[in-house]
Amino acid sequence: MNNTITMKGIYLTLVLLFCGAFTVIGQHNVRIMISLDPKAIIVNRGLDKGMTGISAINEVSYKNQIQSIDKLYTGKISHRNILLLQFGATTNTDILLEEYNALPEVANAEIDHTGSTAGVEGFTPNDANYPKQWGMNNDGTFANAFSIAGADVEMQKAWEIEQGDPNINVCILDSGVKLDHPEFQGRLWTNTKEIAGNGLDDDDNGLIDDFYGWDFVNSDNDPTDDLGHGTNVAGITAASGNNNIGYAGVDWNCKVMAIKGIDANSSGFYSWWISGIYYAVDNGANVINMSLGGNSNSTILKDAINYAVDKGVVVVVCMMNTNSQNSFYPAAFPAVIAVGSTDPDDTRTAPFFWSASSGSNYGAHISVVAPGNFIFGLHYKSNTNYTSYWGGTSQATPLVAGIASLLLAQKPSRTPAEIKSIIQSTSEDQVGDPLEDIEGWDKYYGYGRVNAFKALSQILSLKDPLAKNEQAFVYPNPAKETFKVDFPSGAEHVQIINFLGTIILEKHLSGQLLEEFIITQTGMYFIVISLGNHIITTKLLVTN
Repeated sequence: MNNTITMKGIYLTLVLLFCGAFTVIGQHNVRIMISLDPKAIIVNRGLDKGMTGISAINEVSYKNQIQSIDKLYTGKISHRNILLLQFGATTNTDILLEEYNALPEVANAEIDHTGSTAGVEGFTPNDANYPKQWGMNNDGTFANAFSIAGADVEMQKAWEIEQGDPNINVCILDSGVKLDHPEFQGRLWTNTKEIAGNGLDDDDNGLIDDFYGWDFVNSDNDPTDDLGHGTNVAGITAASGNNNIGYAGVDWNCKVMAIKGIDANSSGFYSWWISGIYYAVDNGANVINMSLGGNSNSTILKDAINYAVDKGVVVVVCMMNTNSQNSFYPAAFPAVIAVGSTDPDDTRTAPFFWSASSGSNYGAHISVVAPGNFIFGLHYKSNTNYTSYWGGTSQATPLVAGIASLLLAQKPSRTPAEIKSIIQSTSEDQVGDPLEDIEGWDKYYGYGRVNAFKALSQILSLKDPLAKNEQAFVYPNPAKETFKVDFPSGAEHVQIINFLGTIILEKHLSGQLLEEFIITQTGMYFIVISLGNHIITTKLLVTN
């Protein structure tokens, strides 16, 4: 911009633009997210007028006729500054992104993509409830589809070991939750730093009366479900068990944190999900369930996922339902547990009951599979209707999230990498289609169909070797070039050696416990870690 144009002139012009813009801002606007460089300082008080306090950003925004600008919610702890900017529908996004990304004050600028849930609802006549939950206990008599006895996660045996802990918080980042359902009585997470209904931001987190969580779709404090997807998902993880009503969730005691990031049309902007992740982490979530996804990659979304995992939060995500190898996000990010779906006969779901062309997605980033078709659950409009069922990787994912929360109840100090490793290593291999479910990891089933009983009992039978702090966890494994190693305490040195015995990478650790590596050549590798006077070794597979 010409230097003779003053900041006062920009301000006045933007005021005029904003005065005429509110009536035209709609769902078809171009939405851009900007992650600012940590050194960049914004002036919050000017955002409602389109002013950031950063002249270079203001210039690009003004030139492209910005319609609104907001600071994305990222909590009080992360110290990340992310802006959400809206422009007219005809704005050239390529030019806009190029101009913003060229600025030194901008770490990354990208489109605020949309994604959706990965489950569809169905109905069946009313009958007894728990026998419908074939994924928990499959006796081979499930009425809605061909079933094989034993094609389940052995949940009844698992409950003999662990039923959950009210100190573990599971965030359901979805379409909301039916907060008054009796299955969630006494089970909802509440913000103890907030006084409900007083109209004040008691905990100074920028949100007023966020007592039961937050609705990032409508920017209010009521994360009530208006789609049904989130209530079904929450029930799979956490419906109270052994209470003579409804269904039994995986975890009978954890607290449910309701975060709304999906609208009534089963759609959501990445910016809603990003804010939801930061909120969940900063407010004590131990597990985040994300039964949703979009087909566009996002650095800012990945940063939020990594923030969660780095803070010790397990993130479980669905693979989506297009019966393809197409990557969806955040499932394709390495740090998450990516979950596919199986049928009552233990085969990969293809198709789901609602579409002949649907199916559980697969690919190099899949971790495990779990029961996900014909999953009966709670209804978002009724406290007594137990006839609805859903199908999708959306329904498989909260089952795995529930297992993760039970593992944390069993031992709260476990890291996300440890939880992922336990779930993967105890999954049942070669139980599905023999053309797909081959020995070891495969792209259709990952490490196999999860088994809650084995996950909880293996550690007991081994007298918890993780307590010795002498195990390394590699994820994802198999990896696609990039992977992380969670080193045991006391690790001093690491070598990565290929199958021929050649040292590919070598590094002194100097106290680091989590490191990221890149290997571009496919094949089997050995990770050799030195701990004082002895070594430990683990394997890594790099695939295309």
